[in-house]
Amino acid sequence: MMSGNYTSLDNQKVSGSVPAVPDPGHVAVKFSDSHLQTFPPSDAKGKIVGGSGPPRDADDTFSKSALGPDDSQPSGWFSMFSVASYKPYFDVDTSDVLERIKDSLFPFRGSFNEKTSGNPDLYGPFWICTTLIFVAASIGTFVTYIAHKLKKEQWNYDINLVTWSAGLFYGYVTVVPLGLYIILKYFSAPSGLVQLLCLYGYSLFVFIPALCLSVVPLDIFRWVVAGVAGFMSATFVALNLRAHIKSAGERWFLIVAAIFLLQLALAVVLKIYLFTVEV
Repeated sequence: MMSGNYTSLDNQKVSGSVPAVPDPGHVAVKFSDSHLQTFPPSDAKGKIVGGSGPPRDADDTFSKSALGPDDSQPSGWFSMFSVASYKPYFDVDTSDVLERIKDSLFPFRGSFNEKTSGNPDLYGPFWICTTLIFVAASIGTFVTYIAHKLKKEQWNYDINLVTWSAGLFYGYVTVVPLGLYIILKYFSAPSGLVQLLCLYGYSLFVFIPALCLSVVPLDIFRWVVAGVAGFMSATFVALNLRAHIKSAGERWFLIVAAIFLLQLALAVVLKIYLFTVEV
């Protein structure tokens, strides 16, 4: 009898421990509409999404429209220290720069000053000088490296090529036009300083392919390349300034000759300093 009671109790425990779960059937799961199919949302705001293009000025600090009624631009010599005063000289596009570079490669036309008198730029001269610094340093380093390797000599990189090239090109395109500006003003034949900077900057473009050709390991060929580049650059500057300098009086020929010889001297300095090592 004891065993029968235990069995009935066990049956009651087993039957009570697992309750019956009704079958809910098919349950439909619904998701709320999250609008993920529209990106970005139509009500998004911001400079990139809301605007249809880039801002008119990259830096509104120097924009005339950003100045309030009480703001004023510096005048006189103080304008040299204002970024806004230099913005018009960088207002050129690619076609303008390419056209001016093309004119510099045809020096006998002598029409560069007439074409750029209304809109001389400093953008092209800056990047021409910067490219010349890189090309002169890299080509000069490559030539000396090959020469030392062929002679089985130890080669050390000369960082002075970069600093020397930067000082030469940036200094030349700044100091020479400034000196010419003062001389022309003294002879009562003043010319715009920015116009002179623009002219001299583009006159240096011919030295970029000349430096690249100087990789050829023939000294006579390098002299020919330097001479042709110097002659083209000097002719370009002299012919474009000749008509203007004639108003300086009887000494105009001396000024043009000095301009011509100075450009040739630049080509000689580049040849002697950068490519004196024989491969």
